[in-house]
Amino acid sequence: MSSLTPPLLSLSLPLSSLSLSSSSHQSQAYQLTFHRNEHLLHPTITTTSAPTSSSSSETSNFPNPISESLSPASWIEELRSQTRASLYHEAISTYIRMTMAGIPPDQFAFPALLKAVVGVSDLNCGKQIHGSIVKLGYCSSSVTVANSLLNVYGKCGDIRDVFKVFDRIPERDQVSWNSLIAALCRLEEWEIAIEASRVMLTENVEPSSFTLVSITLACSNLRSKYDGLRLGKEVHGYSLRNCDTKTFTNNSLMAMYAKLGKVNDSKKLFQLFGERDLVSWNTMISSFSQNDQFSEALAFFHLMLQEGVKPDGVSISSLLPACSHLEKLLIGKEIHAYALRNDDLITNTFVGSALVDMYCNCKKVESGRQVFDGIPERRTGLWNAMLAGYAQNGFDEEALMLFFEMEADARLFPNTTTFASVLPACVRCELFLDKEGIHGNIVKRGFERDRYVQNALMDMYSRMGKVEKSKLIFDGMEDRDIVSWNTMINGFVISGYCNDALILLNRMQKVGSCNQSISDHDIENRVPCKPNSITLMSILPGCASLLGACCIHHNVELGEIAAKNLLLLEPNVASHYVLLSNIYSSAGLWDKAREVRKSMKKFGVKKEPGCSWIEFQDNVHKFLAGDESHPQSEQLQNLLETLSERMRKEGYVPDTSCVLHNVNEEEKEFLLCGHSEKLAIAFGILNTPSGTTIRVTKNLRVCNDCHLATKYISKIVGREIIVRDVRRFHHFKDGKCSCGDYW
Repeated sequence: MSSLTPPLLSLSLPLSSLSLSSSSHQSQAYQLTFHRNEHLLHPTITTTSAPTSSSSSETSNFPNPISESLSPASWIEELRSQTRASLYHEAISTYIRMTMAGIPPDQFAFPALLKAVVGVSDLNCGKQIHGSIVKLGYCSSSVTVANSLLNVYGKCGDIRDVFKVFDRIPERDQVSWNSLIAALCRLEEWEIAIEASRVMLTENVEPSSFTLVSITLACSNLRSKYDGLRLGKEVHGYSLRNCDTKTFTNNSLMAMYAKLGKVNDSKKLFQLFGERDLVSWNTMISSFSQNDQFSEALAFFHLMLQEGVKPDGVSISSLLPACSHLEKLLIGKEIHAYALRNDDLITNTFVGSALVDMYCNCKKVESGRQVFDGIPERRTGLWNAMLAGYAQNGFDEEALMLFFEMEADARLFPNTTTFASVLPACVRCELFLDKEGIHGNIVKRGFERDRYVQNALMDMYSRMGKVEKSKLIFDGMEDRDIVSWNTMINGFVISGYCNDALILLNRMQKVGSCNQSISDHDIENRVPCKPNSITLMSILPGCASLLGACCIHHNVELGEIAAKNLLLLEPNVASHYVLLSNIYSSAGLWDKAREVRKSMKKFGVKKEPGCSWIEFQDNVHKFLAGDESHPQSEQLQNLLETLSERMRKEGYVPDTSCVLHNVNEEEKEFLLCGHSEKLAIAFGILNTPSGTTIRVTKNLRVCNDCHLATKYISKIVGREIIVRDVRRFHHFKDGKCSCGDYW
């Protein structure tokens, strides 16, 4: 028999050829051919290699320990019985005692034992047992054992060993090919799985229903939905030509069409079914929910009940997202009550996660927490649901506390969803200072290449004023989506790099409009992206910069135009009114300024008092305009006066137009010295080592004079000063600001 080697990839096979030329998987597929004279590992099973079960005495119905005088057949039957009962740790322990008692396992024992290895997901244990199999000669003589090994390596995540085992099977049967294809699907090697099915046909091995189920899964996960749908329809046609009307095959086809966005095709297939099982109904409900057809999902659930089909955990967890999106809290509560009446449902972690998600999406976070606390066995998915619920509703401290509680539990393993949920909370929580430590945790766990985590990290660094780190992540991404582009554009805008944001927007438009095959940058075109409403909202703060520039340059006419458009989009943002009022006041148009203030009062828009803060030695120091309550207040005022004298020598002239009160010029200059951002900057200069970057945050827009003064201060003290105001980050260095005086 020939091995699965690259030359077969070029053959004209019954299924249409799928181009892999632009896929990184092609080179991988070509490298996964192994020579038959390579040697497998031959480790020895020891008593320390198998995991032990703390619950063995409570869950096992079998005698323990087994009498050493039992016959070999009794030992093997004991092992197989434990595996059938899902007592996987006990089965492995039985095998170890067998070997210590000198009882040789046979070809019937190893498949059961390997199933136990899959149950505990222990790849190293599987490799040790594989070594014993090779020594006893079953690897080459027993197809059943070899197929079981394929299952182990497929489920435990080692593609190289999957191919090693497969290439060494002398007589590959249908199960061998099915095991290979299923293993590739579990490892998410979708293109290679489809290629394996083609080679299977050239070997004159007929696909079974299990083959078709795996291939439909691969088709639904291909990068190109067009190719996935085309190949999926061919698989569907093959099923019809071979009269494969098995319910589980049809269920997989329904799921495939739904994932490829063809939910109507799923519905047609469902209606043509001769027989429907619970999975059929669940597949349809899930299909509607995944495609945002939530009313249809609810309708099908009611129809399912009318047909007398009893829902299970999958039914409930698929339906609850529809309740949350439609804000049908009452229906969600009824489903919750149904789950409470069925103990097997309320303890189901998937149902629990869906209930938590439903309550949090309906703004009932406390109810979500009650569900969370009421589930005794909490898995990672349930923790993620509660974590996301806290973060999405602004409970940032609670989200972080829950994350650290999760980290402290050795039985739990945070995943990419965990970090994508907690990172936004890290950014917003001012009391949490070790934000970059979370990034280190992500790298340590190997999640730094996940797209969702990368998007969240970009957003975190942008909001921390470290847009250069966001750009490093963006440039290194292998697979960008619309969120990646929008996050980077927004990062540039809030950091004051409006020109870079516009350049990236133009680049995004080019990438979204060109054909994948002719792009100069294949990476950018894996997920072609066109600007959407969120992109435009990200650019919006750049428009606010125009209004700020009009205030600086006293351009009343252009300022009125900018303010009119901004107030149409954001009628409740006080800074737009204040800037327009300041434009009128500085131009002496007091009547118009008063009209703007009246409009604010009419619409209930209130201006917040100016406040700035700076972090120092794990404490946050807060300053208000004219603040004299700080312990170092006198030192800060003296430093500002000294700096003011040096600034004047450099050419600084205070911009007293920022003080819109009827007072003399000296009083105006004194008031300017007490602005909150100046006090915070002075605190940073006074308390941090020379040369270190000073980071200040302000709740309002930086005024013209403070912006001008900070440029001079950065040059005089030789420091980089980063000020985050309500709109963006200002990076002051050597007398210049990153915004180019346009904010």
